[in-house]
Amino acid sequence: MKQFTHFDNNGQAHMVDVGEKTETHRIARATGMIRMLPATLRLIMSGGSKKGDVLGIARIAAIQGSKRTSDLIPLCHPISLTKVGVEFEIEQDKNTIHCTVTAETVGRTGVEMEALTATSIALLTIYDMCKAVDRGMVISDIRLLEKQGGKSGHWKLEK
Repeated sequence: MKQFTHFDNNGQAHMVDVGEKTETHRIARATGMIRMLPATLRLIMSGGSKKGDVLGIARIAAIQGSKRTSDLIPLCHPISLTKVGVEFEIEQDKNTIHCTVTAETVGRTGVEMEALTATSIALLTIYDMCKAVDRGMVISDIRLLEKQGGKSGHWKLEK
C-alpha cells in the first residue's frame, strides 16, 4: 500500500521534497457543480444579477484562486502556472451549473490542487453572487477528472 507523502518517518508533517524530480509538462482537470432553484439559474442565464455577469466573474475568481492555492493549502508548493482554463456547462433541466477547470504547468510537481481549488472557488463565487435570492444552493461532486505528467504518468477517473 502506498504511504502518505506529507509525513516524514516520525509522522511529522512536511513539504514533499521535489528537488530531484524532473520538470515535465503537467496538466490536471477538475470538476464540480452547483444546483439551484430554477429562478436563480434563469437570472444567471439572463444576466439579471445586480452584481453583473455571474459566470464571467466566477471564471476570473477561479483563475485567481488557482494562483493562490499554495497560500490556502499549507503543504502545497507554490508553482508557476502556464495556463488555467475554466468552462461552465449549464444543465437547465437539472438546474445545475457544472464547472471544469484545466490547469497546466511545466515543473516538478503536479497541478491537481490548483485545478481543484479553482473549481471550488468558481462554485463558491457563484454561490456568493446569488445567495441573496437562493441560500439553498448545493455545491457538490468536486473531484479530479484527470492528471498528466510526472513520474506517475497519466491518470484518469474511471466512470
